[in-house]
Amino acid sequence: MADSSSPLPPLCERISHNSYLLRAVDLTILGLLFSLLLYRILHVNQNDTVWVVAFLCESCFSFVWLLITCIKWSPADYKTYPDRLDERVHDLPSVDMFVTTADPVREPPIIVVNTVLSLLAVNYPANKLACYVSDDGCSPLTYFSLKEASKFAKIWVPFCKKYNVNVRAPFMYFLNPPTATESSEFSKDWEMTKREYEKLSQKLEDATGRSHWLDPEDDFEAFSNTISNDHSTIVKVVWENKGGVGDEKEVPHVVYISREKRPNYFHHYKAGAMNFLVRVSGLMTNAPYMLNVDCDMYANEADVVRQAMCIFLQKSMNSNHCAFVQYPQDFYDSNADELTVLQLYLGRGIAGIQGPLYGGSGCFHTRRVMYGLSLDDLEDDGSLSSIATRKYLAEESLAREFGKSKEMVKSVVDALQRKSYLHNTLKDSLEAAQEVGHCHYEYQTSWGNTIGWLYDSTAEDVNTSIGIHSRGWTSSYILPDPPAFLGCMPQGGPEAMVQQRRWATGLLEVLFNKQSPLIGMFRRKIRFRQSMAYLYVFSWGLRSIPELFYCLLPAYCVLHNSALFPKGVYLGIIVTLVGMHCLYTLWEFMSLGFSVQSWYVSQSFGRIKTTCSWLFSILDIILKLLGISKTVFIVTKKTMPETKSGSGSEKSQGEVDCPNKDSGKFEFDGSLYFLPGTFIVLVNLAALAGCLVGLQRLSPRHGGGGSGLAEACGCILVVILFLPFLKGMFEKGKFGIPLSTLSKAAFLAVLFVVFSVGN
Repeated sequence: MADSSSPLPPLCERISHNSYLLRAVDLTILGLLFSLLLYRILHVNQNDTVWVVAFLCESCFSFVWLLITCIKWSPADYKTYPDRLDERVHDLPSVDMFVTTADPVREPPIIVVNTVLSLLAVNYPANKLACYVSDDGCSPLTYFSLKEASKFAKIWVPFCKKYNVNVRAPFMYFLNPPTATESSEFSKDWEMTKREYEKLSQKLEDATGRSHWLDPEDDFEAFSNTISNDHSTIVKVVWENKGGVGDEKEVPHVVYISREKRPNYFHHYKAGAMNFLVRVSGLMTNAPYMLNVDCDMYANEADVVRQAMCIFLQKSMNSNHCAFVQYPQDFYDSNADELTVLQLYLGRGIAGIQGPLYGGSGCFHTRRVMYGLSLDDLEDDGSLSSIATRKYLAEESLAREFGKSKEMVKSVVDALQRKSYLHNTLKDSLEAAQEVGHCHYEYQTSWGNTIGWLYDSTAEDVNTSIGIHSRGWTSSYILPDPPAFLGCMPQGGPEAMVQQRRWATGLLEVLFNKQSPLIGMFRRKIRFRQSMAYLYVFSWGLRSIPELFYCLLPAYCVLHNSALFPKGVYLGIIVTLVGMHCLYTLWEFMSLGFSVQSWYVSQSFGRIKTTCSWLFSILDIILKLLGISKTVFIVTKKTMPETKSGSGSEKSQGEVDCPNKDSGKFEFDGSLYFLPGTFIVLVNLAALAGCLVGLQRLSPRHGGGGSGLAEACGCILVVILFLPFLKGMFEKGKFGIPLSTLSKAAFLAVLFVVFSVGN
C-alpha cells in the first residue's frame, strides 16, 4: 500500500493543455458555420429544394463541430513517475492481464504469442502478475503455442530484465543486431535468445494446419472432437509461478481459457469472453487491477504497469475515484495516422472532462468497479459504506448478482473488501473455474447488465465505459513516450471497411440502448460535457447520411443548373470555412510529425469510411431495432507485418509495413461497401463532363441563380477526396474495382443524371 505520510514528490501529475488560440479557431469555424446556416435561412425563398437539403446537412455538420468544440475545450492527460513507485509503495498490488483471441486463422498464434511474451516481460514483480488468454476459437493450436511460448519465456523474461530491453515483443526487438559497443556477454546472450525465438516461430509455423502434435496423452484430450461454437469449458494452467518472491528470473502465471459454447446460446462476443476472464481470474488470483489487451497489441513500454499504478496509488489525487486508466491505441504501420491525431486532440479533450473513454485495449480496470460499485458506495478511505456493505455483501444478493458458485461469491467478497486472496495453487481452482464458464451460469444474474463488461452492443468497450462514468467514476489518460502499446491496423480496403462498420454499428447500438447519453444526460452522475463526448462518438454512423448527400449535391446542382453555394461576397463564407478547416487539420497532423500526404490520405479515408462503411451501420441498427436480425461481431484479419530496419524503441523505429503499404493502393473486392464510393465518383465525373458539354439545364428555375464555378469546384473536390476509387476504375486485380460493382454504380449514376437533368 502507498505511504500517505511520505514527503516525497507525487507519483503523477495532471497536465493541462489549454490553448486560447485553438479555442479561438474552433469558435471561429463554429461562427462561420452558423453564419452559413443563417444565410440559407434568409434566402430559402429564393432557391429550390436543394437549398433546404444543404441546410439540413450543414446543420448536422455544425452540430458535430459544436460537440467537437465542447470536447476540446479543456484538454488534459497525466504524467507519471514510475521511478518513484518503489520509494512510495512498499507492496505493489497484483495485476491480472487479459488477452483475447477468437480465430487462429485471422489472428495467427504467433501474433498472440508476441503479445503475451511482451506482457510477461514487463518491469513488475513476476509474482504479482498473471496472464490469462481467452481463446473463443477453442483452438488446440493456440494452446500449443502458449505452451511453447511459456518455455521460451523462461529465457526471454530474464534476458529482458537483465539487459533492460526497451521493446519486449521478440518480433520487434530482433529487427536489429546488437551494436558493436555491446559487451561480448550481451552479444552471446542476444544470439542465443534470437535462435530460441526463431525455433519457437518455426515450431508454430510447422504446427499450423497439422495435427501430429495433438497427442491425447499430452494435455490435448480436452480439444478432441471440439469445434469453435460447440464445446465445453476448457481452463488450463500453462505455467504457474511457484517462486513467489518476484525474482527477475521468474515468469508470471500463464492460464489458457475457452468458455463453453453451444449453438443454441448467445455468447455476447468479446464482452462475454471478458466476463469469463473476470470470473476465472477472480477464482485463481483475484488481483485488484486488470489489464485488457487485444491479441495484436503488444506492450511497447516496459514500465506500462508501473505507470498505471502511479495513477491508482497516488493518494493526493483521491485515487479511489479513478475507475480505469486508458492508454491510447498506437500503431506501428502507416494506416492509423487519423486515429493517432483523433486520440491526441479529442482524446485529451475528453480526458479533461470526466476522463477518457474505455477504448477496448490498453486499459487497466479496477476489479471492484467492474463488480458494479458506484462512487456513492465508498467512504473517503475507499472502504465500503455501511449501506453498501448491507447491499453487496448479503449472501442472497451475492448469489443473485454473481451466480451460484460459492467460490466465486467468496472471491467477490474479498475483492469488494480489498482483502488479499489466499490460495495454495492455481490448479486448486480449476473445478470452480470450469463451473463459472458454463453457458447457463450467467442466466438470471447481473453479468453483462450491471456487472462486468456490459452486453447489448458489439462495441462492448464504450458501452461499459459510459456505464462506469454514469455511476460517478472518473478515468485517467496516459500518453507515454514511447507509446505503451503498439498494434497493426487493417489495410485500407475490405478489412478496414468491415472494422469500421463493426465500430459504427456497435456505437449506434449504445446510442439506442439504455446506456444512451440521450437518456441519462440529466439523471445520472455523468457530467454534461462528458455526455456530449459520448454523443459525438455514438453518432458516428448517423453522419454517413448528410455526408453522402453533400457529396452528391454539387453534381446535382451542376446537372440541374441550380445554386448550392452563396453568390458574390457571401461565397467567402464557404471559401474561408473550407480553407480554415483544411489548414487547421493539416496543422494537427504536421504538429505530430506527419506529412501532407498523410493528412490527405486521412481526409480521403475519412470521407470513404463515412459514406461507404458507416452507411451500412444504419441498416444494421434498423434491422436490429425492428427485430429482423441481430448484429454480428466480425473478427478482422491480423497479419504479422514485414519489418524494416530501425533503431531503438521509438515509434519511428517501430514503423512496420503492413501488407501492400509500399504499393500505396487501396484494395477492393465485390462487397457492397465499395458501391457508394464508386457511385459518388461516377456522378461527379458525369457532372463535370456535363458542365463541359452543356448538359445542364439552360436556365435556373428560381431566381437564386444557376450553378457556377463554385459548384464545379465542389465536384472536383469530391473526386479528389475519392481518388482511390477513381484509380480503382483503371486498375486490375485486388487494386481494381470489380466489374460487377462498376456496373451497379454506373446504372445508379445514369438514373441520378436523368433525374437531375429532367427534374
